[in-house]
Amino acid sequence: MGGFLFGYDSSVINGAVEAIRDRYDVGSAALAQVIAIALIGCAIGAATAGRIADRIGRIRCMQIAAVLFTVSAVGSALPFALWDLAFWRVIGGFAIGMASVIGPAYIAEVAPPAYRGRLGSFQQAAIVVGIAVSQLVNWGLLNAAGGDQRGKLMGLEAWQVMLGVMVVPAVLYGLLSFAIPESPRFLLSVGKRERAREILAEVEGKDVDLDARVAEIEHAMKSEHKSSFKDLLGGSFFFKPIVWIGIGLSVFQQFVGINVAFYYSSTLWQSVGVDPSDSFFYSFTTSIINIVGTVIAMIFVDRVGRKPLALIGSVGMVIGLALEAWAFSYHLVDGKLPSTQGWVALIAAHLFVLFFALSWGVVVWVFLGEMFPNKLRAAALGVAAAAQWIANWAITASFPSLADWNLSGTYVIYTIFAALSIPFVLKFVKETKGKSLEEMG
Repeated sequence: MGGFLFGYDSSVINGAVEAIRDRYDVGSAALAQVIAIALIGCAIGAATAGRIADRIGRIRCMQIAAVLFTVSAVGSALPFALWDLAFWRVIGGFAIGMASVIGPAYIAEVAPPAYRGRLGSFQQAAIVVGIAVSQLVNWGLLNAAGGDQRGKLMGLEAWQVMLGVMVVPAVLYGLLSFAIPESPRFLLSVGKRERAREILAEVEGKDVDLDARVAEIEHAMKSEHKSSFKDLLGGSFFFKPIVWIGIGLSVFQQFVGINVAFYYSSTLWQSVGVDPSDSFFYSFTTSIINIVGTVIAMIFVDRVGRKPLALIGSVGMVIGLALEAWAFSYHLVDGKLPSTQGWVALIAAHLFVLFFALSWGVVVWVFLGEMFPNKLRAAALGVAAAAQWIANWAITASFPSLADWNLSGTYVIYTIFAALSIPFVLKFVKETKGKSLEEMG
């Protein structure tokens, strides 16, 4: 549910962008800040979630995130003005950041070792399902409001209902958190050995040697090196080279413009003459393609390897983005793209999302989890994740103004970044498939 809400809350705004622009009569730059500001909350939430979870427990951390998701949904649905809509977006972003950290951490600590990888991949699967469901709900609500994003629905405008519906999964997330056990690792860290034993027996089975498992976890916790920011320094450019490679992977993942497809696709299609109902439907079909690509990546990441998958994805993204840039370079006729260019743009957009999802969408997270030496891992992951949120913010905040300047030129920029990712992976990124984490020293 944490992953689902991460995806849902991130992309539900797609359905409200044009309505917010119209209702508050704002230009592209101000609108972009309202859309992108949630990402500042994400960065803060992700940075602080680990410490909160260590202090009060993993389950309490989830419950705080659930409350923040709920408050954000209600506030976003009932804003007084643009400034408080932005404030509720930051609160929602903080919850996304917390969910993005606490979900995978909890799964890693509670899952039996034999299932850890598969259960860990559920997080990414849940995110892409959340994106798809948000687009489906938006499309359904738009049709219920007669195809008008500002049409009346349940006494509110349609876009307000779109943002408010998130209350349902948010409350469900909070309720479900009462049904799962606390992490044995956290319980041992606060001296609750007996409760930790009970949960280990429940999760891993009665025939496991519980004393040995408890001793193993305690030993691992004692011998862990708490990596700090200082450990990352060194080399000729401030950080150690391996940290820069992690930052590079994070930045390239965002600079190809993937989140334009999830935050602005309805706006994008409407800007080239597609009617709102069809544009919402295309946002939904794109998110289904995203799920298909993610499943392909989960199947092949251990078979083909991380590096080949990243390179295949980069080549596919260059083709998709270049075709979009070509299609958008044509003048609109009666407010629409010519028929051929319109179909090319639509197919290329789906192609781009497919190749991103089957490669960089999953592979970057796998690389970041595996590529750093043990003594750097936690701190390096934090820096790489922060770089990702900042890059995501830069793309999200700049797109409306860039699109006003030149939509085709914007896609040329994304194409260049996709092309540059190929030599970056070939030269700097080492394959991590089949190597133990201890070999990454």
